[in-house]
This record gives sequence, C-alpha cells and structure tokens, in this order.
Amino acid sequence: MIFASLIFLYLFLPLNLIIYFSCKNIKARNLVLLGFSLFFYAWGEPLWVFVLMLTALVDYMCGRLIEANAGKPAARTGLLISVITNLGLLATVKYSGFVVSSLNAVLPFTIPVPSIALPLGISFYTFQTLSYTIDVYRGRVPAQRRYVDYLMYLSLYPQLVAGPIVRYSAVAEELTERRSTPEDTAYGLFRFCVGLGKKVILANTAGSLCSQFLDGDLALLSVSGAWLGVILFALQIYFDFSGYSDMAIGLGRIFGFHFYENFNYPYISRSAGEFWRRWHISLGSFFRDYVYIPLGGNRRHVYRNLAVTWFLTGLWHGASWNFILWGLWFGLFIALERRYLKDALERAPRVVSHLYTLLVVLIGWVFFYFTDLSRAMTVLGRMIGIGAPAFGLDALSGARMMNHIFFLAAAIFGCLPVWPRLRDMLTDRRSAAYAPGVMIAWEIAVCVVLLVACTALLVGESYNPFLYFRF
Repeated sequence: MIFASLIFLYLFLPLNLIIYFSCKNIKARNLVLLGFSLFFYAWGEPLWVFVLMLTALVDYMCGRLIEANAGKPAARTGLLISVITNLGLLATVKYSGFVVSSLNAVLPFTIPVPSIALPLGISFYTFQTLSYTIDVYRGRVPAQRRYVDYLMYLSLYPQLVAGPIVRYSAVAEELTERRSTPEDTAYGLFRFCVGLGKKVILANTAGSLCSQFLDGDLALLSVSGAWLGVILFALQIYFDFSGYSDMAIGLGRIFGFHFYENFNYPYISRSAGEFWRRWHISLGSFFRDYVYIPLGGNRRHVYRNLAVTWFLTGLWHGASWNFILWGLWFGLFIALERRYLKDALERAPRVVSHLYTLLVVLIGWVFFYFTDLSRAMTVLGRMIGIGAPAFGLDALSGARMMNHIFFLAAAIFGCLPVWPRLRDMLTDRRSAAYAPGVMIAWEIAVCVVLLVACTALLVGESYNPFLYFRF
C-alpha cells in the first residue's frame, strides 16, 4: 500500500483516524497505530512482517540487556547481537546477490546467484533500530520497557517503508506522552496534501517525461534531450522523495509525533556539501553520527573517513556499482571542497557557485539513474555532444518542452523556498503583511485543490512509482 493511492486516501486513513481518535488513552491509541501499521506493511509484505516483528523483539531484548549491564562486557555483547542481526539480515536480503554476481565476474567458475525479494523499507527501519541500541549503549536514551511500544515505534506506518529515518531518541517521549492539538491536525493535513501533490502531480509527470528521453534508444538522444532527461529525473526524485517525507511528517503530526525535516530545498545549494546538508537530512545525519564521527570525523584521517562514509552512503541506496559510484562522486567533491574549493565558492558570485553545484548534482543523478554503466556513460557523452545526432534543441525535445512548459515552470518554482517565506510573512506579528486568517484560508484552499486534483489523476493513473520504496 502506498500513500498516493485511492484505497489509502479514502479507506485506510479515514478508518485509522476515526478509530484512533475515538480512543481516550495513549495505550489504546498505540495499539490502534500498531495494528494499522502492521496491516499496512503486511498489505504488500505478508511474510516479511513477521521478520519485522522478530527484529523488533531482538532489539527490544538487546536494549534491556545493554541497560541492565551498562559498563559491563554483557552490554557490548548485547550491542553486537543487535548490530550483527540487523546488518546480517540487511546484507543477506539486499547485497548477497550483488556480491555473488561481482565474484562471478572474476572467478573461473560460477556461483548460483541468490534471488531474494527485498522487504519494503528494510534499509530505513534497519538504521532506525540500530540508532536505538547504539544510543542505549551510549547512555543517551533509556531502554524501552514495553515491547508493544517499541514495535509501534519501529513499524509506525507514516515512516516505515520510505523514511525519514526517525531515531528513537527523537520520539522516545512521544511514544507514551503525546497529544494531538487542532493546530497539529490542521498542519499535518496541510503538509500531507502538499506532499501528495508533489508526488502525484509533479513527480509522476516528471518521471513519465524523463523516461521518454532516457529509457529509449540513446543513439537518437540529442544534447538537449540528454540534459532535459536528466533535469526531469532530478525533479522526479526530489518531488517523489520529499513528497513522501512531507506526507510522513504530516501524518506523524496528526498523531502527535514531531518528525524532523528531511529536505530543505536542496537545489538552492551553493556546494556539494551544502546540498547534502539539505538532501535526505535523516540519512546524512545518521552516517555522520554513527559512521563518520566514530571513524575519527574531522580529527584524524579525514579523507579516509569521507571515502568510507560515502562508499557506504552509495551502497545503502542499492546493491549495484552505479550507486557506489554515485556516492563516491559526491564524496570526491565534498573532499575537494574541504581541501581546495571552500574559500573560492564562498567568494564566487552566487550564480557561479549555484551552477557548479547543479552541474555536480545532475552528473551524479546520471549515475544514480542507470544501473547499466554503459548507458550512463553514453548519456554523459551526449550531454557534452559526443555522438549526439543534434547539438542544439532538436525538434522532438523542443516539442516536448513546449508542451510541458507550464509544468516545468511550476516544478522549478516548487524547488524554491517561496511558500515558507510567504507563510512567515503572513504569520509573523512583526511583519507588515501579517494576516494569519489569509494564510489559513490559503492552506484550506490548497488542500482542497490538491486533494481533488490528485484524486482525479489517481483514478486513471498507470505511472505511480515510489522510487525510494526499493531501499
């Protein structure tokens, strides 16, 4: 089940809200959320839901063991059991086929390649449960006393299958002490509708157009077609993932949870480092706190630490060499910026540093898009004119662009922080434009329009993928 579906919008979610808010105490509400979350996951993964429950049980018991033996060898044993169990499961189901295929490419004999269906969201909830046991071991959070509450945290459906990565420490208190105010509900509904619009209207349209350029015969791809295809993919993946994060944050707020932001308008960045402080913030902060800093961070072996961190960041996204190259591509430029480019980028005109960042990001998205590296290199060649049948704006690319010029303008506008600034102006008492009633009316109108438009599109929509579900 996905958020951008009619069965979720008009059956699952309303039923969940009615039953949830009819309960008067937090324990009953948690049981409702747990039941709906497990059903949500079992809708697409009826067998793997039991693995999720077993994983939660192992980490719940490890957390209790670690806390009861703080400072003793048994605490480290508990942590090792948790890490080995979670990373072992992730490695088996996600990377075993990739490892065997890579070995087959160099060995004189062939090993049968295992084929295991990837559980939805396993990369996300594995990191969440690791953050719990590691933070308990570090003494940053107390161990959860009730398995049911811990399972509810891990399986909470707003963020279960595609993030953001919600650390236990961020919601530990809200698991047992939270309340949903009318303001929370209103904000949550608005945020959900905005995310739904990003996904259904912008991401789906960009993805459908992108495939027309990048999934066909690359021998016919012109320079302008290559650039348009990559730009459209950049728009698709941003609105797809940030839209899902908006919906998750909105749903969490309705139920009284305050999830951290996961995107902060990354395409306005002026460096690769800034881009990754704005893109998929929960993942970047996880690798920073649990990989980069423990390796030594900025204190020693900085460039080795960067290489390891970005190798793992790429590998996290998929069991394929293209994702590893994508991660190392960003690691390379972040290292170059630290060593050579930081001052130059800060002194350069904003437009120059911005164009530099967009160039790095767009080339990176080529590696991300194509698991077939030969096709990726072909597209990169077309982008600079190598083998391209036309250098300028060819007739087909020009026609596609003109037919969707308003969509492109709206999508680019959506990448800019215009709405938050307008909201701040209308809700800040110190602002000359202070008019909270106008803002409320606008938000209601936006919700209604987006919900109606998305419903109409979903009725006959055949192209509706969630890119990050595969992680």
